[in-house]
Amino acid sequence: MFGFSDETYLDVASGNGGNGCVSFRREKYVPKGGPDGGDGGRGGDVVFVVKHNLRTLAHLKLVRTYRAENGKNGSGERCYGRDGVDIEIPVPPGTVIKNAETGEVIKDLTGVDRWVFLKGGRGGQGNYHFRTATRQAPRFAQPGEKGEEMRIGVELLVIADIGFVGFPNAGKSSLLNMLTNARTKVAGYPFTTKIPQLGMMRYGEHDIVLADIPGLIEGASEGAGMGIKFLRHISRTAGLAFLIDLSDDRYLDAYDILCKELEAYEPELLNKQQVIIGTKLDEPGTAERLEELKQKYADKEVIGLCVYLEMGVEDVRQAFIRMVSRNEDAASKALHEGAQVGFSSTVDLDAYYPSENESH
Repeated sequence: MFGFSDETYLDVASGNGGNGCVSFRREKYVPKGGPDGGDGGRGGDVVFVVKHNLRTLAHLKLVRTYRAENGKNGSGERCYGRDGVDIEIPVPPGTVIKNAETGEVIKDLTGVDRWVFLKGGRGGQGNYHFRTATRQAPRFAQPGEKGEEMRIGVELLVIADIGFVGFPNAGKSSLLNMLTNARTKVAGYPFTTKIPQLGMMRYGEHDIVLADIPGLIEGASEGAGMGIKFLRHISRTAGLAFLIDLSDDRYLDAYDILCKELEAYEPELLNKQQVIIGTKLDEPGTAERLEELKQKYADKEVIGLCVYLEMGVEDVRQAFIRMVSRNEDAASKALHEGAQVGFSSTVDLDAYYPSENESH
C-alpha cells in the first residue's frame, strides 16, 4: 500500500502576534517628542487548501508539523510590524478534519476550496496608543496575542458515485477497467486490489465516478482478511454495486454475507441504492446460477456480466446512470422543499386600499 494514505495526524499552530513597541520620538529641535511606538503584526493563519489533483494524504506523512509565521514586532516612528505568512496545507477533495483527542468532526472540506482553521494572534499595540493628557510618556506597550495550537486527525473519504463491493477476485477491477480509463491490476488471485481505485465513467452527458474497494471476506467486520479499513470510502456513494462471482459455490449466499459485514460496519450503508451484478458469465453453468440468483432476489435488480465478452456491460452502464439520476433527483427535491420553508408571500384578496379622495 505504498503511496496511499487515507488517514494521518498533524500538529498545527497559528502564528503569535508581534509585540507593540515602546519608543519615543527623538529628533533635533523637537523636545519631548512623545511616544511613537508602532503596533506588532498579526500572526499567520493555518489554512487548508483543497487541491483537485491530489488523491491521497501521503504527502502529509512527510511533514507532521505545520506552524504559521509569527508577526513581527512594531518599531519606532509608528512603524507597524509585518504580518506573519499563512501556512497552507494542501489536501484532496473529501478530506475531513477531526479532533485527534475526541474524534469529533471539526470540518468536512467537501465542496470547499479554502478554509481558515486557526487564526493568527493579533499584534500588540505600541505605546503611542496609551498616551493621555495625564500620562504623556507611557513606558509600556501591549504584547502580541498568542496563536492557537492543536493536534488534529486528517481523514480522507473518497468521493464516488458508485462503490463496488464484493469478495476478493469477484471481477471488480475488471469492470472498473472496462467502464473507465483506469488501469488497475487484474490477476487470478485474491486481494489483487489492496487500495481503493477510482475511475470516471463517461457516457453521453453523464460523468460517474466509480470506486473499486478491496475485497471483503466473511468475518471482515472482526478483522479477517483486510478487514473493513477501506469501507469508509463508500459512505458517500450514491449507490452500491454488489459483484458476485457466479463460478463460486457461495454465489447464493454471497450477497447476504456482504450485507451482514456492511451492517456490522455501518447499518446506514444498506439504505443506499443497490444493484447485484453476477460476474464471469462465460464460465460453464453460470447462466443457470444467474437465474437462481434472480429468483432469490426478485425484489432487486440483478444483472449478468461477462467483461471479456462484453455481455451485460451496457445494462450495467444504464443501471449506474439510473442510480445516480435518482440520487440527484432526490437531492434537488430536498433542496426545493428546503427552499419552501423560508420566506413566502400570499396574496390577500380581501385587502381594501382607500383611494386618495376617500383618504381626504
